[in-house]
Amino acid sequence: MTLAPEGIAGAGHRALRDLAADVRAGRVSARELVDDALARIDRDNGTLVAFVHLDPQGAREAAAAIDRLVAAGGDPGPLAGIPFGVKDLQDCVGMPTIRGSLTNAGAAPAIADAPIVARMREAGGIPIGKTAVPEFGFDSATKSRLHGTTRNPWDLGRSPGGSSGGASAAVSAGLVPIATGSDGGGSIRSPAAWCNLVGHKPSHGMIADAAASDFSVAGVLTHTVPDTAMALDVVAGPDPFDRTSLPPRSWDLGQAIEGLDVGGLRVAWSTDMGYAPVDPAVAEPARGTAEALIEAAGLVEVEAPLRIPNAVMTLIRLAGFTLKGELELDGIYPDRAEELAPFTREGLRYAARGPRELAAAQRDRREIERAAAALFSRVDVLMTPTTACAPIAADADPPAEIAGMDASESGAEPLTILASMTWQPALSVPAGFTPEGLPVGLQIITRRWRDDVALRLGRILEDVRPWRVDPVPVPGC
Repeated sequence: MTLAPEGIAGAGHRALRDLAADVRAGRVSARELVDDALARIDRDNGTLVAFVHLDPQGAREAAAAIDRLVAAGGDPGPLAGIPFGVKDLQDCVGMPTIRGSLTNAGAAPAIADAPIVARMREAGGIPIGKTAVPEFGFDSATKSRLHGTTRNPWDLGRSPGGSSGGASAAVSAGLVPIATGSDGGGSIRSPAAWCNLVGHKPSHGMIADAAASDFSVAGVLTHTVPDTAMALDVVAGPDPFDRTSLPPRSWDLGQAIEGLDVGGLRVAWSTDMGYAPVDPAVAEPARGTAEALIEAAGLVEVEAPLRIPNAVMTLIRLAGFTLKGELELDGIYPDRAEELAPFTREGLRYAARGPRELAAAQRDRREIERAAAALFSRVDVLMTPTTACAPIAADADPPAEIAGMDASESGAEPLTILASMTWQPALSVPAGFTPEGLPVGLQIITRRWRDDVALRLGRILEDVRPWRVDPVPVPGC
């Protein structure tokens, strides 16, 4: 069973540039776009659980201000009047940040925007609500004891992924045309793959983040590469509160995706990065899509085998160590451990438990970084399947077995973690479907700071193999 989007304006699946142009020209009002999005959410969110908090009054007030500006001859900005969802790990003025946890229930509204939200708002975008996340973003499926289970519009029995699962469900179903996300190990790319969307993890520091994480970066989920590039041109840039943020760019992604010459770049393919079980049902369509892109872009495929230590367990030990420390400082762990989701508690048990284990995990990360550096001294691009399997059941934990192989220590998204550890850009684009009709993603990883190359390749693929936007019926559902 799928959720087929419909709407009076079709705004949920129109190009961002076209929507904003209509608002600036007065062909449609920002208030109409907001009301249309709220109507879609009212109709479908009870099934999807994509949004967990809405601010209709704030959105309508923002829309009214934009409409007054347009009437007076002003320009609201490149995202003029476009409603967007905000991932509930990111602050948005007037809305609480619950982080998917019972321990944060009743949190006060935020008094400042996260940098990505602030820049989208300054560009004329209108935050309409907060999108669902698993507790603290610590799961491959978006479900929580507080908000329930978020479902994939392509198959309501399946998960849209995590941790940007609410964002991916909202965009895929056409509730909003764009939503913010964050990605510390695949949390934008995996949901994009499972919901047939474009998901870009930028180079670390490209989009400022007040948290200045060692892994996680902010980004967006959209339907198309041009939409993603347009949004990134809006939100990229330094911030004095983020020590990792990069200087302003001298190039425009919107132009780069249309004209950058990528012919002759060297590309390597890896199905499993040398350690992860991957289902042939996703590997085969991803590989076929990679071959089509290599031919269309004039790339040169080279043999460059990649084998890295188990990146999943390395990330859990490192990120889990940090999360556990934060929860201890906040008086949540272990004092209120019974309020945490079982999967969160299980993840915290795998976290590094002291200096020795932390040092061992950091040593593994350095080995992963060295392997990536050696590879990218020989190639310009690495392509892989985005995920190791098709979308899992909506309320399931990560799979312990994939295609008959032990996946208990690799799970559903082992191939996305490399780029998070090395701070490289990575893009997931739709790559077809499994025999069951479930979406598959192709991951494109490029050298650090070459987001333009990844997006240009995605644009070429989109041109030669356009992907379907609306969810379609899944056989047998």
